[in-house]
Amino acid sequence: MLVKTPTGTWLPAWVPQNTMVLMVLLLLCSMVQSATGGYDGSCLNGLNILPAYANYFVLDAATEGLNTAAIFLGAIPANLVGGMITDYFGRRLTIFWFSLGTLVGVILQGAAQNVAMFVVARVVLGFCSGVDGIAAAVYLNETFASRWRTWGAGTLNNFYYIGALIAAGITLGTSKWPNSTWSWRLPSLLQGIFSIICILILPFVPESPRWLVGQERLEEARIVVAQTNSNGDMDDPVSIAVYKEIVDTLHWEKTAGRSMSPLDMFRDKASRRRLLIGASPGVLTSSTGNIIASYYLGDELNTAGITSVLAQLKANVVLNVWCFACAVAGTQFIARWGRKPSAIVCQTLLIVTLYIIGGLSKVYADQTAVNPNGATHAVVYGNVACIFLFQGFYSLVYTPILNLYPVEVMNYSMRANGFAFMQFLLNCCALVLVYVMPIGM
Repeated sequence: MLVKTPTGTWLPAWVPQNTMVLMVLLLLCSMVQSATGGYDGSCLNGLNILPAYANYFVLDAATEGLNTAAIFLGAIPANLVGGMITDYFGRRLTIFWFSLGTLVGVILQGAAQNVAMFVVARVVLGFCSGVDGIAAAVYLNETFASRWRTWGAGTLNNFYYIGALIAAGITLGTSKWPNSTWSWRLPSLLQGIFSIICILILPFVPESPRWLVGQERLEEARIVVAQTNSNGDMDDPVSIAVYKEIVDTLHWEKTAGRSMSPLDMFRDKASRRRLLIGASPGVLTSSTGNIIASYYLGDELNTAGITSVLAQLKANVVLNVWCFACAVAGTQFIARWGRKPSAIVCQTLLIVTLYIIGGLSKVYADQTAVNPNGATHAVVYGNVACIFLFQGFYSLVYTPILNLYPVEVMNYSMRANGFAFMQFLLNCCALVLVYVMPIGM
């Protein structure tokens, strides 16, 4: 049964009274940026392998890096204003408008006639999906049922690999059109499917109860808490306790002089410490080396000895299946082991594996320098196996932590802006690394 629920904005909501159904809808609605980001990375991975794409734009190392990294040129300014937009307009309305904006970027990219148009399209796509991602992550953490929140927030970023797997499969299929621009235009256009799904689901999910309380819409927030925790029963003890916790927390923050201003994050030592700790995943997850396999898998496989275009595209598909399985397992892993111990173990394994990949690539280069066909199968397969292990370790811990840990550390008044700051650091690192990687390789 659907019940019309006040949202505090002009965008109406007819919300199912079954909490389990509502949780599924919340996950699907919030996954848009994560899945779009995964699709984008895997799609560009595939496009950078396709000769038709490189030949159409006459790409060299610099323009290949520019085309790929341009999405971060849009994402960085999005991070500077995304938190304020999310706090001002509300979570649902922000997701709605910027999902529409993402569709505009997707259409421009699919219709690109030259490098300039392709870059502009990706800047638009990066800006809109960047704001969208801030709103979606905060929205899910604030709205998901309290007893499943850790699992739900950890699962959110796992949709990255759903998008990546779909893109890998599509680019593998369109590789059969080697002389057609549709081999790269069609994958670009299909990137908008996640935004369309999100827009269709938005009328059936409520606004964040924490945002509603922040807007002094207490009764509306109470209704939403009941819908997300107890099948709409407003007298349920769990709903009453969750609602009281939200109201008391926000009342204390206002009494203590907390505001939604980004500058408030730097006001006192406690806030600065929260910001530093909460934003740390942005730097850690973007500087571990995973960007190589995320955007330039073809180049990495070339150094490993896998040079066939078809083999590289198939490897892209299999790698995303493997990463998704690791990310799903990791959602449970970090809940049992804890965030910090898991991250320490993960970072150690990533460093060791990356050194092994570098060593095996050097051995392959030395062997082929003497004899082009002189590389042993052990070196080639060992290198590919280590690439899979590296991405698996990353997916096991850093994928679920990225959207979970920052919002757990930050309180309500700084949550949207703090998460945006974390994304800002992530995108700044990614912009530099994604641009210079093809030049370095």
